[in-house]
Amino acid sequence: MRTSQELASAEVVVSHGPGRRAGLDADEILDQAIALVESKGSDALTMRSLAAELGVATTSIYWHVGNRSDLITALVTRHGERLAQMPIEGTTARERILAVARMIWSSAIDHREVTRLAAAHGASSLHARQLELAMARELQEAAVVGTAARDAMRAITACVGGFIVAVLIDDLAPSSLRRTSVLGGAEANDLDPSTLTALSESADLPTLFDATLRAVVASVVPADLSANAYL
Repeated sequence: MRTSQELASAEVVVSHGPGRRAGLDADEILDQAIALVESKGSDALTMRSLAAELGVATTSIYWHVGNRSDLITALVTRHGERLAQMPIEGTTARERILAVARMIWSSAIDHREVTRLAAAHGASSLHARQLELAMARELQEAAVVGTAARDAMRAITACVGGFIVAVLIDDLAPSSLRRTSVLGGAEANDLDPSTLTALSESADLPTLFDATLRAVVASVVPADLSANAYL
């Protein structure tokens, strides 16, 4: 007969071996999947690699979250919900809407591998859904509703998305094919030489983003003229 110590050791082996490990749930799987994507890149997320990280069989992941497509959808949703838990700062409607837009920008850049995974899966809108809903609520507080809110949202998110794409494209493009290299080396005698020189230099995208975003928000959100806005 086995001693109590041998039985305890056997239980540990069983609980951590392949299969549906005791205590494993969808939340743990999704958290580990997010960590895997952020540390090793979106291409590293396979059912086998995730199972290895968790110390279980791939069937456990299928059991709890479904196939890889289901896994990515759930991962993107969970990550987006986390991002939306950040506090929104600002005392006026414009400030708070700007804050939400900056949150979408910074979270996409800071977590770019999840951003890439969401884009490749066609789930970018799902990733930003909770933050966009937060923006819609702030627009409503500014009395921007209905089609005006729809158009304001599209204008702001198009601005944010364009700058996100600019950053992520530069990440992946070889230096010789980046916009600065291609435009700077162009033969365009009709352009001022100073313009060609400037086009060959990298812009300060965060500063340019902020200035552009402010202009867009100012064009679609009324100024806060209440007395409290100036206190």
